[in-house]
Amino acid sequence: MEQIPPAWRLSRCRKIKTLIFRTARVFVVPLLRVLIRFRIEGLEHVPRIGPAIVAANHLHNADPVLIIAAFTRPVLFMAKKELFSVPVIRWFVRQSGAFPVDRGRADRQALRHAEKLLSEGMLVGIFPEGTRSRTAELQPAHPGVGLLIRRHPDVPVIPVAIWGTEVLPFNGAKGRRPLRGWPRVTVRIGAPMHVSLRTADGRERSAEELADEVMRAIARLLPESYRGVYRTRLTEPTEAHDRMTAAVVEPS
Repeated sequence: MEQIPPAWRLSRCRKIKTLIFRTARVFVVPLLRVLIRFRIEGLEHVPRIGPAIVAANHLHNADPVLIIAAFTRPVLFMAKKELFSVPVIRWFVRQSGAFPVDRGRADRQALRHAEKLLSEGMLVGIFPEGTRSRTAELQPAHPGVGLLIRRHPDVPVIPVAIWGTEVLPFNGAKGRRPLRGWPRVTVRIGAPMHVSLRTADGRERSAEELADEVMRAIARLLPESYRGVYRTRLTEPTEAHDRMTAAVVEPS
């Protein structure tokens, strides 16, 4: 039987929340398959235990909920701090395990909380772009995910691509794209990867470079029309691109 390190053992509260999550998922996923033709790819890449950074593109307010539903383990997302100012929404967001982040700056408190969760063996979700894309295409990443990788270089990153949500309603000021026919939403989970902190010649890579490598991994999972600014970068002969397939972590 696989031994779980003491630091990764769930508290009584987390055990109860995990049981609720798994029970709810049994009903939620089939319902989503009917309502939005929900499709999940790459579940074999979700590790059974241990920490990981779940990095995804962002199109719609519903993306965190749908990604959480797709995973077989709870994903605790960084959520914009504005959500925590509304009492009812704050309660639901906190029950999902999300925690606030100030997107306008390098939020050290949010990063420290993310680090704590990783040390406890949890899956921490982050949207490297920082906000939803108005065009449904990838935007340049903020350095936050790179800072998290630098603090926890041994923790794998799980790239995730989601598309199809850009046509759903209730997306706030970002709006939505015209819907033709019935919506079809896909969550594609990539293989866990380690991002090297140094180049081949020993130079330390910046947080921006690390974030850019994560975004390339996400771009590869997306249909070409969603890749945005990373559409051309995937073919650039850079060191980071050459390393993209290295150090893949096999799921437990």
